Amino acid sequence: MLSWQHQAHTVSIWNTSGRPKNVAFTGQAEQLEVLAAHRRGESDLVCQGGKWFLIATCDIDEAAPNTHPAGFLGVDLGIVNIAATSDGERHWGRRINRKREQDRKLRRKLQRKNTKSAKRRAKRHAGKEARRAKDINHKISKRIVAEAGGHLPARAQPRAWGSTGRGIALETLTGIRERARLRKPQRVKVHSWPFAQLGSFIAYKAKRAGVPVVHVDSAYTSQECSKCHHAARGNRPSQAVFSCRVCGFVDHADHSASHNIARRGWYVWVCGAQSTVPELTLIT
Repeated sequence: MLSWQHQAHTVSIWNTSGRPKNVAFTGQAEQLEVLAAHRRGESDLVCQGGKWFLIATCDIDEAAPNTHPAGFLGVDLGIVNIAATSDGERHWGRRINRKREQDRKLRRKLQRKNTKSAKRRAKRHAGKEARRAKDINHKISKRIVAEAGGHLPARAQPRAWGSTGRGIALETLTGIRERARLRKPQRVKVHSWPFAQLGSFIAYKAKRAGVPVVHVDSAYTSQECSKCHHAARGNRPSQAVFSCRVCGFVDHADHSASHNIARRGWYVWVCGAQSTVPELTLIT
């Protein structure tokens, strides 16, 4: 049992030895604003890793849904860049991949040792990896919702995109691991990142901001030209480059795919049907 003093950032907590008063608490500025305005119901006092946390329940009204979006922001999930948008933004690329490679090497080293201490260390490190990935997914999802025109707290607005009134088009991730044909190093990167978690974070943040979200079939989006819509394996001369063999259009491969996802998202929204997938043509 406790009482909150939001102005002083303190609480008084009833425990077995009495009621300590003026116990200070802290948090990020937007978290404290939400806490003061929307806290409802009970709170939990939790000890994790020798630190004490107050976990409060907040009841926040959702924004009115945007039923007439001005378009869709396409989001391509990839190997080098975790997410790339049709506005040209690339989120968490080579820097986090270097860290993930270091984590994989440490994991392999501890697995080879196979001692009790190595297993304990591997378990702690796995938890650290999961927390880091969750934090990055939260940051990416905030930026994408803000980029689409969602009204998030000021601290979550990374740049002056403004209220563009768009929706978000995401790839359908169901069965992606079975569909993807990747080399072994690429499979490790794809399978080790929680893309489903990122999609769920985007969905609930978008719902809070009133931004519509649609899911589209991602088949051949990386091989389809976003200008003439010709699809062929030869359009991808390398992992990062897209070069259409018909119209000559050249772009970053992730950006080209995100434009195709945005277009399919608009079709899904307007037609109320599944997005169409172009036939794959081979050019020798």
